[in-house]
Amino acid sequence: MAAPSSKKSVLFVCLGNICRSTMAEAIFLNLLEEKGLKDQWTVDSAAIETYNIGKGPDNRAVKILEKHGIKGYRHKARQIRSDDFTKFDTIFGMDDENMEDLEAAKPKKSTAKLEMLGKLDPEEEDIIVDPYWSDKIQGFETVFEQCNRACRKFLEANS
Repeated sequence: MAAPSSKKSVLFVCLGNICRSTMAEAIFLNLLEEKGLKDQWTVDSAAIETYNIGKGPDNRAVKILEKHGIKGYRHKARQIRSDDFTKFDTIFGMDDENMEDLEAAKPKKSTAKLEMLGKLDPEEEDIIVDPYWSDKIQGFETVFEQCNRACRKFLEANS
């Protein structure tokens, strides 16, 4: 459990912080807004690697978010920091490699619970595959669907 706070907190992490983690963050923020819970949560996303720092979400991710009514989402990619492991209650990775990297980066004083977001997917699609390298928009649609199901389950369990 993270340091005591009046707010619950969650950090979504993927390799570059421009596709999967940003989509999960936008979806979760939208769910909080719909339920009137936004002021009760701290929500962010971050990258394992540094190569996208300062960049906004991938245009294909934004297109899919907008298709599903999530408009105006803004984010600048950042790398996960050691203080994130005490600032956030839960840190979600998207695949096995993310989880290995998070475990390796986790400081001894970490209080965050590390989980793979897909493990909450009721359709049991544990791995949220990186759509970045695909030339098809369907990969981003699949990520949206998986993150939406898992984020709904997470919020249901934590509200």
